[in-house]
Amino acid sequence: MRTTLPDGLAELVETSSAPRLVGLALAQLSGDQPGLLDRLENDPGLAMALVAVLSASRSLTRLCRTDHRTIDVLADLNRRPSPDWSSPEALSGWKHLELARIAARDLMGLDALEDVGRALSVLADDVLSGAVVLSQGGTETVALAVIAMGKLGGQELNYASDIDVLFVAPEVKGGQVRGGGGSGGDPEALARQVMAVARGCWRVDAGLRPEGRDGQLARSVSSYRAYWDRWAQPWEAQALLKARRAAGDHEMGDAFEGAATAWVWGRPFGAEDLRQLRAMKDRAERDLASRGLTQREIKRGRGGIRDVEFAVQLLQLVHGRADPALRIPATLPALSELAQAGYVRPADAGDLSDAYRFLRLVEHRLQLVEEAQVHTVPNEPGARTLLARVLGYRDDSTGTSSALSRFDADLSRHQATVRSIHERLFFRPLLEAFTAPAAGAAPAAGPANQVMGADAAIDRLTAFGFTDAARARAAVGELTRGLTRSSRLMTQMLPLLLGWLSETPDPDLGLLALRTLASRAHLRDRMIETFRDSPQAARRLCQLVGTSRLLLVPIERNPDLLGALGHPQLPPRRARAELVDTAMATDRAVTPATRPAGLFRFQQRERFAIAARDVLGPADDPAEVGAGLTDLAEATLEAALASLEPAIPLTVVAMGSFGGAELSYASDLDILVVFDGPGVGAPRIDSPQAHGPEAQTPEAERLASALIRVVNGTTPAERIFTLDAGLRPEGRQGPLARSLEGYRTYFSRWAMTWERQALVRARVAAGDQALGRRFMSVVDDFVWSSPLGEESQREIRRIKARVERERIPPGEDPQFHLKLGPGSLADVEWTTQLLQLRHGVRSPATLDAIRALAASGILAATDAEALNQSHLWLSHVRNRLCLVRGTPTNSLPTRADELGRLSASLDLTASALRDQYRRVTRRARAVTERLFYGIGANHLDRGTAP
Repeated sequence: MRTTLPDGLAELVETSSAPRLVGLALAQLSGDQPGLLDRLENDPGLAMALVAVLSASRSLTRLCRTDHRTIDVLADLNRRPSPDWSSPEALSGWKHLELARIAARDLMGLDALEDVGRALSVLADDVLSGAVVLSQGGTETVALAVIAMGKLGGQELNYASDIDVLFVAPEVKGGQVRGGGGSGGDPEALARQVMAVARGCWRVDAGLRPEGRDGQLARSVSSYRAYWDRWAQPWEAQALLKARRAAGDHEMGDAFEGAATAWVWGRPFGAEDLRQLRAMKDRAERDLASRGLTQREIKRGRGGIRDVEFAVQLLQLVHGRADPALRIPATLPALSELAQAGYVRPADAGDLSDAYRFLRLVEHRLQLVEEAQVHTVPNEPGARTLLARVLGYRDDSTGTSSALSRFDADLSRHQATVRSIHERLFFRPLLEAFTAPAAGAAPAAGPANQVMGADAAIDRLTAFGFTDAARARAAVGELTRGLTRSSRLMTQMLPLLLGWLSETPDPDLGLLALRTLASRAHLRDRMIETFRDSPQAARRLCQLVGTSRLLLVPIERNPDLLGALGHPQLPPRRARAELVDTAMATDRAVTPATRPAGLFRFQQRERFAIAARDVLGPADDPAEVGAGLTDLAEATLEAALASLEPAIPLTVVAMGSFGGAELSYASDLDILVVFDGPGVGAPRIDSPQAHGPEAQTPEAERLASALIRVVNGTTPAERIFTLDAGLRPEGRQGPLARSLEGYRTYFSRWAMTWERQALVRARVAAGDQALGRRFMSVVDDFVWSSPLGEESQREIRRIKARVERERIPPGEDPQFHLKLGPGSLADVEWTTQLLQLRHGVRSPATLDAIRALAASGILAATDAEALNQSHLWLSHVRNRLCLVRGTPTNSLPTRADELGRLSASLDLTASALRDQYRRVTRRARAVTERLFYGIGANHLDRGTAP
């Protein structure tokens, strides 16, 4: 027996990707098959095919040893072995022989990627056809159609892909299944048999069927159609792009294809569909990142196969409804058509196509080793070097570069290219929809203009979340027609901007905001400069103006805010002292006449920074918003008060949510004004002051009036904050400012229970700090020196019950009122304040008070958690509602479109938002009823029943 390799064969082995492995395999094969080496010497084509297979695949090497027919197949790669459906074992044996032939042609470079995928798909189709015949006992009667999905449907199968299938059963008429067939006429049982036989050859998965693995295995076409119309998710439309008949009954298969085509392209592809598909892709990427496979996973990793496929399929779903030529199942032909029609730049399509071929080739080589479902590049250098050599890489003869280093560089380059194009590709075709020339103008270049008219453009805008698509199209048209040579960058960025806007709660609002900025020369130039330097600033701007119109005005008045959006990290919240210094410097830089305008700009810039952190930040924290707005309000008051140059000591005391440092965007600033000196103002004859010795103090009243005038502004457009002194003694009938002694006298003689409760949240905000400390000492004596009596507690409960009945405005649903509804902010705050007064727990801040009550054992941990969660979550929703609607409001919207925008800004659906409201407030209301009203408990201060 010959054991020495012929010279020509020895050279083939030596230049192969794995000389040692190939040499060992040939030694074993020649021992098993005498005369093989002579045959290889006389048949160079067979030698090349066998060496290629042995160097790339351990599983096919074993096949060559166990099934000697493999050598005959490799000797004639142009002849396909005839399918053998005589038994499941014969079918499996034939499948492996044909796979070896396909692999050899692939490894020798005889077939392109598309040809390999098509050949593997035809092989899988034949396996399924054989499984159908064998499952029916070899008869020709067919009562089942097998539908190919996924890569099999697109005829772009891998060596170790699952073959995704659906089964179509005959229609049921008169209680009988039409079509007959094996398995006693039971399509479900027949489908199971087909799966069992086919799984002897391939991994078969029917998980894409309606209801997944819990659903019926076989359905009629009408059953599929009924499911799609009522229950199908966007990903199922995406999956059906590739559906085609693979085996079984032709008539039923064709009927399924027709029904699927009609459903996919007959339904609008809307913003929620887009949102869900993006979210699904994002979840898959996060899962991969958590396992540290982002770069090595060539299928789902960044810049991987899925990035290409997902982009192509999304563009097909968006544009294929109006352009039937795009309805192509396979990725590369679909990408080519997208480029030819002008939806994708030819250069981008070429780069994606090259990268996709490279990545799929790597995937093929990984899977050929053991015919295993592998998508991860090996981490170990030796295994990765072998992969590089199988792919055709070799070490440089000069020793300056290795096969591995060149492979790694190419892989990184292709992944980076794919990811870069993937990030911007989704929305590039939208530009073509808006470049239709005006009457008399020359047509724009590009074939897309031949197929994309006004109606198609409106459809596409609707799909990307623009509800008023006609107005949006006009807005984009104004942007593109108005661009000058200096702003051509905007033409390139516009598809990205539209894509980013489509992810916001209100894309229409955001687009109009960009049009506004671009229509003013000084803003447009600043915007272009910022966008050129920082695409991140562009994305952040889209997110902000697509969330709230309140965030556009500060940018219009302060164009430099655009540049601030480009910083890698958003600036943190500024300390109160720093804000005071900035406000004071602003005040000193202006004249008395322009002082309010200077403070307005200061407040507007800082408020914008707070809102930007809120909308763009990694975590939504209402406590941060409240604290930030409180520090800003105090700095504004400090500067405003200082600008009035008070001649007497004067202090501004914060009350309500201002006192608790829990301001929202919608909050007024509740204040008291205290001065040091005699008098409270001219007393009325029937007022408490008429019985005191105090004389009028015009200076204090002048300062208080001037402060309110500066901060409130003379018109709503000039308002910095809204100061409200309505909690002062005698309310709006009393003087704005009252002396320290006047307050002491009032508290001791005339103050009501509700005023004692309100003073729980009193805190010095601005002005003379020494006077403020003295005032707080007076407050402490009044509020905390004696226990809260039973009658006072009943009075607080009566007031609260009256508020619940009377203060919710008509037309607002009390069940979804963020401030006054059951279990909402008022419930939490009143319950907390009652417990504070009863037990002497001092804290102006609600959340701090809840923590203190829990720490001292007064409030059970579960009750504290319920109150805390309600206050935090409702505060967050209330803040976001103010931004989204653009006006202060306290009730969840009743209109579906407004509720949808609010829920989108919170990353929830409308129903999930309402459900979360019910869950949070139901728990808090139970605590309020038990601890505030005493319902169901005797010990009102405990979280447990006696």
